[in-house]
Amino acid sequence: MLTTSLAAPPSPLSARRRWTVLAVCALSMFLVGVDTTIVNVGLPEIGRGLDVGTRGLEWVVDAYTVVMASLLVVSGSLADRFGRRRVFQCGLLVFGLASLACALAPSLGVLVAARAVQGIGASMLSPVALAIVVNAMPDPTERARAIGVWASVFGLSMAAGPVTGGVLIAAFGWRSVFWINAPVVVAALLLVAVFVPESRGERARRLDLPGQVLLTVVLCLTVGILIEGPRIGWTSPAALAVYALTAAATAGFVLVELRRGEPLMDLGLFRRPPFLTAALGATAVFVALNVTLLLNTFYLQHTRGWTPLATGAATLPMALGATVCAPWSGTLVGRLGPRRPLILAGGSTAAGGLCLVNLDRNTSVSLILLAFLLIGIGFGFANAPLTNTAVSGLPPSRAGVAGAITSTARQVGAAVGIAVAGGLIAGTDPVEPAGSAGSVGLAAETRPGWLLVSACGLFLLVVARTAAPHSPKTPQAVSGR
Repeated sequence: MLTTSLAAPPSPLSARRRWTVLAVCALSMFLVGVDTTIVNVGLPEIGRGLDVGTRGLEWVVDAYTVVMASLLVVSGSLADRFGRRRVFQCGLLVFGLASLACALAPSLGVLVAARAVQGIGASMLSPVALAIVVNAMPDPTERARAIGVWASVFGLSMAAGPVTGGVLIAAFGWRSVFWINAPVVVAALLLVAVFVPESRGERARRLDLPGQVLLTVVLCLTVGILIEGPRIGWTSPAALAVYALTAAATAGFVLVELRRGEPLMDLGLFRRPPFLTAALGATAVFVALNVTLLLNTFYLQHTRGWTPLATGAATLPMALGATVCAPWSGTLVGRLGPRRPLILAGGSTAAGGLCLVNLDRNTSVSLILLAFLLIGIGFGFANAPLTNTAVSGLPPSRAGVAGAITSTARQVGAAVGIAVAGGLIAGTDPVEPAGSAGSVGLAAETRPGWLLVSACGLFLLVVARTAAPHSPKTPQAVSGR
């Protein structure tokens, strides 16, 4: 994701140094992507360890994604102003220290707070790292190849999280999913100090603090009511108050953004149908992915009695589909435009969700694995054409902002997906043994979630209709995130 003009002067770096910079930045990208999904498979174990229910566990995931989503754009602006390497190093340090706090957390409140701080650090890594890569690679062809690698790493990291989490939890317990970040962060800090040059934006955008505060309030209130709504009641006075506050904050955000010369978000982009549908499509993809991951975790561990390791292993077909199809999708976008990859993404995602709409305790494992494969294929095909559709036809000065908004939409989708899926199984007790009446009934409670996954896939077919049948690559703007 980029937040400023991407025009860069010729780089003095050698070819080996440029690709080393990409490898270092991709390592951080892998860290952020894995941490977005690695915790999912460990939620039941975290619930048992801290004695909390499903609703509290939702905050463990969403505290990270909501904070990261709300700060992605401003972190890019800060990097352009104060130096990308400097902000990148700060992000790694914050992320690493917060990971240690998560690993040592004695209670749910401390864990959620530490996850929110992790989100702050993560927001300084994803957009800033890609801006560093673009600055290091002025040649458009080389840059396009580098961004293709970037997109592949992103898809792999998101899909690999549950598998990695399952292995770590089986061997060392749930706290290990946070401990593992420490050596990776230390290695990344050393590599950045040695290999990554400092760079800044040609013209740093002014910070939009009122817009930033209002955006954060809107996201927190929206996700908060989705998580807490089943507990407090959707029509209770407290819920009605949250609705009113959300509407007021949203209206305030729109008014502030329309009146600023350099807004946090260029709302004029939403008047372009391709951009609007692409942003909504990015949200839908991450809703589908995170609904799948959360429902999969609780169904397999509670209803089927699987271990975290087996549950993580069950997502291997998803990881395979995403890893193979992400680079293939980028190639198809370059040759044929975004429409066909979007059709493949939408059809695969919808089919995967439909496979599980009648899920029960005796559903065959082969059908479950097929569903995960199809959803992984859909995820892999979706990212490149969605970003291409969002930035297609825009000048570089606006393409960066378009990519930033699309990245924010993805994280919003992740937060909403967790909140919605958690609401469906809100009555689940993490301590309740597999095979009990409550755990058996959980399978039926997940069925609306699989319908939602299918609906997200069908929406991608709508996005495909708005995308150009063939649009030229815009290497300076395409992003894997």
